[in-house]
Amino acid sequence: MQTTRTFLKRTRAGAVVKVVREHYLRDDIPCGASHCRLCPPLPAEPPAAAGLEAQPSGAASSLCPSPHYLLPDTNLLLHQIDILEDPVIKNVIVLQTVLQEVKNRSAPVYKRIRDVIQNPEKHFYSFTNEHHRETYVEQKRGETSNDRNDRAIRVAVKWYNEHLKKTEDDENIQVIFLTNDRINKEKAIEEGITAYTCEEYIKSLTANPDLLDRLACVSDEGKEIENGRIIFPEHIPLSKLQQGIKSGIYLQGTYRASRDNYLEATVWVHGDDTENKEIIIQGLKHLNRAVHEDIVAVELLAKDEWVAPSSVVLQDDGQNEDDIEKEEEKESILKASVNKAMLRPTGRVVGIIKRNWRPFCGMLSKSPIKEARRHLFTPADRRIPRIRIETRQADTLEGQRIIVAIDGWPRNSRYPNGHFVKKLGSAGDKETETEVLLLEHDVPHQPFSQGVLKFLPEMPWSITEQDMKYREDLRHLCVCSVDPPGCTDIDDALHCRELENGNVEVGVHIADVSHFIRPGNALDEESSKRGTTVYLCEKRIDMVPELLSSNLCSLRSNVDRLAFSCIWEMNDKAEILKTRFTKSIINSKASLTYAEAQMRIDSAAMNDEITTSLRGLNKLAKILKKKRIDNGQVALTLSSPEVRFHMDSETHDPIDLQTKELKETNSMVEEFMLLANVSVAQKIYDEFPEFALLRKHPSPPPSNYDILVKAAKSKDLEIKTDSAKALAESLDKAESTTFPYLNTLLRILATRCMMQAVYFCSGMDNDFHHYGLASPIYTHFTSPIRRYADIIVHRLLAAAIGADSTYPDLLDKHKLADTCKNLNYRHKMAQYAQRASVAFHTQLFFKSKGVVNEDAYILFVRKNAVVVLIPKYGLEGTVFFEEKGKPTPRLDYNDEVPSLTVEGTILHVFDKVKVNVTLDASNIQHQKIRMALVEPKV
Repeated sequence: MQTTRTFLKRTRAGAVVKVVREHYLRDDIPCGASHCRLCPPLPAEPPAAAGLEAQPSGAASSLCPSPHYLLPDTNLLLHQIDILEDPVIKNVIVLQTVLQEVKNRSAPVYKRIRDVIQNPEKHFYSFTNEHHRETYVEQKRGETSNDRNDRAIRVAVKWYNEHLKKTEDDENIQVIFLTNDRINKEKAIEEGITAYTCEEYIKSLTANPDLLDRLACVSDEGKEIENGRIIFPEHIPLSKLQQGIKSGIYLQGTYRASRDNYLEATVWVHGDDTENKEIIIQGLKHLNRAVHEDIVAVELLAKDEWVAPSSVVLQDDGQNEDDIEKEEEKESILKASVNKAMLRPTGRVVGIIKRNWRPFCGMLSKSPIKEARRHLFTPADRRIPRIRIETRQADTLEGQRIIVAIDGWPRNSRYPNGHFVKKLGSAGDKETETEVLLLEHDVPHQPFSQGVLKFLPEMPWSITEQDMKYREDLRHLCVCSVDPPGCTDIDDALHCRELENGNVEVGVHIADVSHFIRPGNALDEESSKRGTTVYLCEKRIDMVPELLSSNLCSLRSNVDRLAFSCIWEMNDKAEILKTRFTKSIINSKASLTYAEAQMRIDSAAMNDEITTSLRGLNKLAKILKKKRIDNGQVALTLSSPEVRFHMDSETHDPIDLQTKELKETNSMVEEFMLLANVSVAQKIYDEFPEFALLRKHPSPPPSNYDILVKAAKSKDLEIKTDSAKALAESLDKAESTTFPYLNTLLRILATRCMMQAVYFCSGMDNDFHHYGLASPIYTHFTSPIRRYADIIVHRLLAAAIGADSTYPDLLDKHKLADTCKNLNYRHKMAQYAQRASVAFHTQLFFKSKGVVNEDAYILFVRKNAVVVLIPKYGLEGTVFFEEKGKPTPRLDYNDEVPSLTVEGTILHVFDKVKVNVTLDASNIQHQKIRMALVEPKV
């Protein structure tokens, strides 16, 4: 049966047009009950095959002891998804109306409910009520679409109950409507429908009292001020905010809370207005219930109310939430003596445009009141405020890492309200802490699903005639790989040989991952979502399944592998005479570590083909590097202390810690990878000027270098920062005979001044320059096993040389820009996760080591602390001079020098000091390395 839907729509030009849509109704849509004989049979494939059980299992309810199915409305699904995901909740009907509304309102919840529907053990059934002849309802004149949808849901519940009565089954199964909407519930009961709120139904599951903890506390906005004084100003409604942003009264931006000071945040304003790019927000009322990463609307304050970024470190350690006076006291510390030159645009949050809440990991701070149900939860991420939750299992949750979700933040509450989601394990336990680290950095780490794995090639796999179609057979070449020890995901291999004409042929061969991952399938989507492989100290979270990463794509020695090769002909001055790209098949003759390759190059006794090839590569790499430096293409040799742990083979605890040593062979491999990336970038840009995926590294704004220039000046050294070449040259000259480590310290500081390198689409940007490599164009081609960007680049290159065809998304610059956005996010998160993993293993190391005194250097000076670096461990930490319960020393902070005077002792940047290092486990959630100054004595 066909019906039509008519609605009016305004065009961009302002004209009103009538739109008529055909809407087909059917009577062969099954109800989903596996025992129903009135409906056509369910599809044979899961998940629909599971259907609703004939004898519903799941939790027993005291409210409705007879067998029943549940049917939730949209708001219930949006807010109580944690309840619905619980294994005891089964046999739920999810209407198309509800699913559609959820999709429009929350992508994360929509994905979660789709996953639940896909799980055959849950017996969730998605019913297409909008296309069923008996459940479709027309919108009445004057009826809002919201009211129409509520009515459609009630009509579906009614139809189900009548339909299931006709199944001639002994046990009459009832459909229970779950809604938290008071009016909708009243209407349902008037119409003879059994309806409960989520809380009523969950309370009736007497065998599962723990589910009550997972109830989201959702209050009506208007009724939230029942008690207590109002702490925060009201949020302006969204419609008014949008008008205000349009007219320029308010600015829209992303809210970034401070890690060091819970009373301060920054809003990064969206758009191109460079004048007020960054707005400081200070003080509880001005922060106005915004949470890290929310999209907010801010109002700029008058210039005489502007403040400077605070140098004070403030942690929220209050247990009593009525200590608003104390907050005001702390706020006054922030406003203390401020240098007029430091004032920055300052504002206040007037409304929330989009909440970016996610489930947060952390620990319960148990209430001191006995038998209390309300407790504060302290998130692991210091940028997230504490969350008030209700739980009946506080005793068992104490000392555990748990996950909590925020439900809302009323104006009269110092902290947001939330609910308990699940328990992860004991704090300090290695497995639990790794899980927390991955969740907190949003690293997708669940095992690959069957839907993804089915796109892998079947084993045993071998290269077929079809695979050889567009490939060159390069198995005769003496190709070898050089990687860190223990590397199983070998992306790249190299060869070098002399040609008859006296020139040299050099090849970079990269694993042909795009041969196995085809555009648009589930394996491709999963790899795209993950974006990158994440390397933790003892664990690797693969971007692609292990069969590819460690086997079929890994260029291991003595096996045939598919590759994408970039081959140059060079003369002995390393000048490129010819470049060609080809898909190939190779057979690596050796998988070497950097140390093994170095040994071969250095050993006079070895003159085999592999060693000769390595020597040729090393010789050319040195010339290439020198040329880049001479041409002013200075790859900035910056420094960040990289740390390696030596693990105990039994306990897997770190027993030794050393900074990584770089060999000549590291530089050799890096040089050819750079060359391949630049060559490929140029090729794909020439072929696809609008759709090339490139990588750029923006030049830092001059103000970024202030700290470096001041620090060098304090040691009578001049650092020039007007270009990458000037910076590199002045860093090379900044040597001190009496202080050899000074140069490393300056390079570490210079690294901190840099911007983040990012992926972008060439058709959406016109600044391609890579500052750090001083290259006019750059991309990533050489690591497709561990970076999704390289897979896209491989596809573009394959299309450019006619070895593969394009597909619509590859030539859609907006889709490519979205992909780049996700890749940049994933790369940033992977970096943070890796740092957090090193930090955690460093804590384990010092836990077993006890108290040590080590030499350190001051990197930064703050108002009440200094940040030091211990070169021996590559470890950075903060030495505080104010301790609870101890008299505060006299502190004098000089921003110009920069220096801090503590009780008459002056501390400068780069001063050598001795620090006492211990593990402070007093706060089990934030165990930290505590450092105290031993020399000079203050």
